[in-house]
Amino acid sequence: MIGIVEWAISRSRLTLSALVAVIVLGTVAYLSIPKEADPDIPLPYFQVTVALQGVSPEDAERLIVRPLEAQLKSLEGLKELRGIAAQGAGTVTLEFDVNFNKDRAMQKVRDAVDAAKPKLPRDAEEPFIYEANTSDNPIVSVILSGDVPERTLLRAAKRLKRDIEPLPGVLAAELSGQREELLEVTIDPTRLESYGISSEDLFRLVVANNQLIAAGSLDTGKGRFAVKVPGLFETADDVLRLPIKVKGDGVVRLGDIAQVNRTFYDATTYARWNGRPAISIDVKKRAGANIVGTIKSVRDYVESMRPNLPPGVLIAYSGDQSYWIDAQLTQLTNAILLAVALVMIIVVASLGLRSGLIVGISIPASFLIGFLCLWFGGYTLNMMILFGMVITVGLLVDNGIIVVEYADRKMTEGFSKREAFAEGGRRMFWPVVSSTAATLAA
Repeated sequence: MIGIVEWAISRSRLTLSALVAVIVLGTVAYLSIPKEADPDIPLPYFQVTVALQGVSPEDAERLIVRPLEAQLKSLEGLKELRGIAAQGAGTVTLEFDVNFNKDRAMQKVRDAVDAAKPKLPRDAEEPFIYEANTSDNPIVSVILSGDVPERTLLRAAKRLKRDIEPLPGVLAAELSGQREELLEVTIDPTRLESYGISSEDLFRLVVANNQLIAAGSLDTGKGRFAVKVPGLFETADDVLRLPIKVKGDGVVRLGDIAQVNRTFYDATTYARWNGRPAISIDVKKRAGANIVGTIKSVRDYVESMRPNLPPGVLIAYSGDQSYWIDAQLTQLTNAILLAVALVMIIVVASLGLRSGLIVGISIPASFLIGFLCLWFGGYTLNMMILFGMVITVGLLVDNGIIVVEYADRKMTEGFSKREAFAEGGRRMFWPVVSSTAATLAA
């Protein structure tokens, strides 16, 4: 290993060129590496929720929680299993060992839930599996507000949501505070009775005519294609023209006995911004994406679409994490630079200008090598990594001072600069390596 030191000293031009290349590439890596607040830590928690409208907590425990627990309790690596029965739903929370494999655990949970499905009530909704993730929180919320019709606000929000999701680094964009649209059919009981039609027959007729019917497949010799007969309502006129009774040449349509109005479901969430009705688009980033760059791309696109929005629709931003992430990263970066400056001042005062410059250059050069390794490894630059780098300043300073001080002593004994630093590198190589390894091991 000492031969590396001798090889580097004997090829000083190549070594200096490599140092310059590392500094340049490290700077590029620092500017390009994704930045976020916290590292993407896989949390060993999963949650399985099955909703069943109207079920009591007692029945939810018997019909939902127990069948799920029977299949999930035998999973490998499971540390704790908790079941909660509530009004209208049953939930099972799983905690795995810390050293679990996230993808493998998720697949095992899915398989166990699929095995439990036949034992769940027929009217129960599809089981929802939630995976705990530190990156699951929104990084920015785009707020659309204004004194405009609710449908106008909803259409603008849906359009922005659809265009934001394909942006680089965006995992999902979810709407909050909106109400889903629906067609409300108001039946005239007098007319319904006069035509001799019961409400049950009318309901079955509407359901039977609003289906997507599978009609087998078509084999062309070059491939097989599924054939489906669309029979879904697409407009309000489709509902009004629905035949409900035929007698001779006379046809009674739904429009003859009812009125169709476009309205909304009852609100379950509300959103307001500065006293005005609002709809929020909550943007989530992909794991490992640059949170600062992702938010910038979202804001740039939204601002480019601002002139195309309906009159009266206002845009604002909430929960923008890029502001405080930039502030935190800047503070930590400034702390590192301040540490380098203070170290150089102290070393220059005690050992001289040349020794201070050598020690001072070693710190940022080592950091840039670290940024380069992180970039090639696909890691992100976050608080944990920067704090670790702050701690390593002490190691870098101590090791640099040891080598430089030994070389200075050799020069006072009559050695040339080249011979003194070569001897310092050879003699101090293993002490530096062993002390650093002992610190890392501890």
